[in-house]
Amino acid sequence: MRVPGIVFATGALLPQAAGDRALEQVANVATLPGIVRASYAMPDVHWGYGFPIGGVAATDVEQGGVVSPGGVGFDISCGVRLLAAGVDREELDAERLRRLMDLLDRTVPRGLGRGGLWHLEGPEELDELLLGGARYAVEHGHGVPRDLERCEDRGVLAGAAPGEVSTRAVERGLQQVGSLGSANHFLEVQAVDRVHDPETAAAFGLRAGQVCVMIHCGSRGLGHQICTDHVRAMDRELHRYRIDLPDRQLACTPVDSPRGRAYLGAMTAAANYGRANRQLLSEAARRAFATALGVGLELVYDVSHNLAKLETHEVDGAARKLCVHRKGATRALPPGDPDLPADLAGAGQPVLVPGTMGTASYVMVGLPDNEAFRSACHGAGRVWSRHQALRTVRGEHLKGELEARGIAVRPASMRALAEETPEAYKDVDAVAAVTEAAGLARQVARLVPLGVCKG
Repeated sequence: MRVPGIVFATGALLPQAAGDRALEQVANVATLPGIVRASYAMPDVHWGYGFPIGGVAATDVEQGGVVSPGGVGFDISCGVRLLAAGVDREELDAERLRRLMDLLDRTVPRGLGRGGLWHLEGPEELDELLLGGARYAVEHGHGVPRDLERCEDRGVLAGAAPGEVSTRAVERGLQQVGSLGSANHFLEVQAVDRVHDPETAAAFGLRAGQVCVMIHCGSRGLGHQICTDHVRAMDRELHRYRIDLPDRQLACTPVDSPRGRAYLGAMTAAANYGRANRQLLSEAARRAFATALGVGLELVYDVSHNLAKLETHEVDGAARKLCVHRKGATRALPPGDPDLPADLAGAGQPVLVPGTMGTASYVMVGLPDNEAFRSACHGAGRVWSRHQALRTVRGEHLKGELEARGIAVRPASMRALAEETPEAYKDVDAVAAVTEAAGLARQVARLVPLGVCKG
């Protein structure tokens, strides 16, 4: 280990399941060339590919620091978007909620391999989207300019290189813009259950009792294929840079190398795809709310939690250019950060922490003096594998339980629903409490589910 491993957790939040080697992965990440300060793990940490999910690591670009696709994940730019509705929970009776959820169920594509809402003309138009991200979507009528102000990087990350995206990745991505996908992805109608910080909540556009929509998805098959392609290429080139790894899933290459630049260009293209994807789904939600309820939706924020970004941070008293990997971890900018939009400069960046369809989700805000390169948790974190969930829970039974509690459920399949049973996740209230106690982000509002469209 070149640096220590630091885990923000209580004993109850540490990985307990047999076979979850997340803490070993924290130690493995600490061996990466060029890593600085520490290998970090957020309170929602659990086992992943190479890096733990909930892992944060930064490498010094000018000191041979590496970039590792395992530190980003297969679902590049998987992220969360929150929209606030012009209606309160008390106005949304069972019949209006049913009508809304039925409309969302019919109009939101989801599930493995399903088609998307935006039918691109061909690879040339896809290249434009990979360069333009959510901005390209808004320019083509899928949203409003204000949306971009409330997106990380104003909705588009510079440096995309569509030429580094393989033909197979293009084929997989062409028909999936505007789709949820499968696994833990969702579109959830929620209500603000509790406000912890009224001033910050107001700056975000949130109030007690307000109905919201949370969307969790990423770059679909395109991002998965990009990760697959570049992990294989880096693995073949490890000997060239004399890189010795404790786990081949950490395959990496120097950031400032041909392969490193190629991966970052392709990853950035996938990041822009993910942002455009969430933008299209936002428009679908807006149409459903307008049709079913006659109200609009305003974007609170959109932030990714599977990215590697080139950032400048102070390390050992000096400003250094770092490649910051956040894998299942979200950026958490404090008040006054220059990357914040003007209307959030005094409040800080919304940090979106989804829980499960049966519990709660959190809106938090970034804090100053965050030692983990201004990073925070991204969700509740799994404690059961999907196989264990399927052995334990029947989807039909879970759907009945949730609906008995007033949560309208629209799953892509009963199997997919069972895999995402609330018991498969950590206690999101505990995760949020530890995140705040560790000085990573502060609680602003707690949201509870009213209805969920599950991938």
